[in-house]
Amino acid sequence: MPSISLTGSSLPDKQFWESNKIALPKFDLKTVADKTASSPTWLHFGAGNIFRGFIARLQQDLLNQGLVEEGVIAADTFDYEIIDRIYRPHDNLTLMVDLKPDGNVGYEIIGSVTEAVKADPTDAAQMERLQQIACAPSLQLMSFTITEKGYALRNMAGELLPVVTQDIKEGPASARHAMSIVCALLWARFQNGAAPLALASMDNCSHNGEKLRSSILEIATAWEDRGYVTKDFLSYINDESRVGFPWSMIDKITPRPDASVQEMIEKMGISDMAPITTSRGTFIAPFVNAEVPQYLVMEDMFPNGRPPFEKAGVYMTDRETVNKAERMKVTTCLNPLHTCLAVYGCLLGYTRISDEMKNPLLVSLITKMGYEEGLPVVTDPKILDPKEFIREVIVERLPNPYIPDAPQRIATDTSLKMPIRFGETIKSYIADPALDVTSLNYIPLTIAGWLRYLIGVDDKGNPMPLSSDPLLTSLQEQLKNVQFGNPDSVDGQLTGLLSNKTLFASDLVACGLAPKIEFMLSEMLTGPGAVKRTLQKFI
Repeated sequence: MPSISLTGSSLPDKQFWESNKIALPKFDLKTVADKTASSPTWLHFGAGNIFRGFIARLQQDLLNQGLVEEGVIAADTFDYEIIDRIYRPHDNLTLMVDLKPDGNVGYEIIGSVTEAVKADPTDAAQMERLQQIACAPSLQLMSFTITEKGYALRNMAGELLPVVTQDIKEGPASARHAMSIVCALLWARFQNGAAPLALASMDNCSHNGEKLRSSILEIATAWEDRGYVTKDFLSYINDESRVGFPWSMIDKITPRPDASVQEMIEKMGISDMAPITTSRGTFIAPFVNAEVPQYLVMEDMFPNGRPPFEKAGVYMTDRETVNKAERMKVTTCLNPLHTCLAVYGCLLGYTRISDEMKNPLLVSLITKMGYEEGLPVVTDPKILDPKEFIREVIVERLPNPYIPDAPQRIATDTSLKMPIRFGETIKSYIADPALDVTSLNYIPLTIAGWLRYLIGVDDKGNPMPLSSDPLLTSLQEQLKNVQFGNPDSVDGQLTGLLSNKTLFASDLVACGLAPKIEFMLSEMLTGPGAVKRTLQKFI
């Protein structure tokens, strides 16, 4: 079979693409690229899968409708190989693969990304191009999917990262950290006319706009103290009518590229689709595979105008509604259920979330946690129905057998997720005199399951690799005396851990949940099969 590559020169072969039911862009790529180069409106930082499979697709939708004339310029501050090895060889095109629960697959070539830039401080030409884009009066927004870590200026101890300390000392001309680079670009924009701009975080983290604003302001203030920037620049950033930092809630499961999807694509005759692993550990392919459901709720704060996002399915609203939607998802309707499945999936030997959803015990556990324990204290944003959101998650999204998502991936950084995904619900129960926090069963069962997971032994009694977590070493040290096969080893070992308000957002000893968690953990330690037996007992 003759093969075809995913490049701009192959798109005119419409017979090939259409015969394989692959949707093509409905606009002229060169016309859009030329318009974007001369009058850029949108610069995005973070060139990974959620951007390619969701954010860039929003602009594709608007371009297809004839509602905008410009594309998106992608930049990456972390992994420049993505640009060199994925974007440029394929002329910035992405093959989007929609994996539907009924087994049907949708394909679309995303052509809305017109340029890809490396935000590499050692590459003067690339940094100069970024500055040109940032200074363009036409630019309406810089957006971000750089993960929560990308905004962090400090380590777990609260100390400035060495790269940030160096950036502050050396000033905008030598910026290296992502936030320093963005602040330096803002400074260049300020010096070249001070046109308004929105900096829009689209990362899956709480109060994302505030995190972005806080980091940019901290660097700008430090530079002003050292005489690198002016007080007027700080006033510019602080004025929401000139620089907006809209908050957002984003939701779309976008797993790693899957071998079965690659095989489907290659059988069509499309070549060079194999994923790569970069030297920085990014696993990425010329295609993106993802579920169909997606949600983006955005605060409408764009001082220099914006694309008509609402015409592409984005909920444009106020900050309070964004905050409620984010809180609904993260503390009740999705993220706690996901983390619960991650913990127990690892313990029970699963490698796919969808396979876990065939286990009646696990389905019952997350259903009861969501409906019985979460909904009584859920934050209702009104624009989305929490009960319907949970139903879609449990009935349609998580069981989708074509979404190759792994509990091991979801289990990453669980210590950072505990206070939000479970602690907020516990806090709500403590605060409401009509509710009894000790009546909770399924959240404590999940916490006990996580502690059991941290011991590093699966339910068969075999050693089990653990996903990365910034507190992993510390947590395992605190649990070193808790032993598989010895349920009594739990006695007196959890008090310090369960009273840690940073970890759980509440003192679980003081609120009375500790004895239940300790008992559940001890039950899971009696020997092989004890995790399953404990789930049966409490569910």
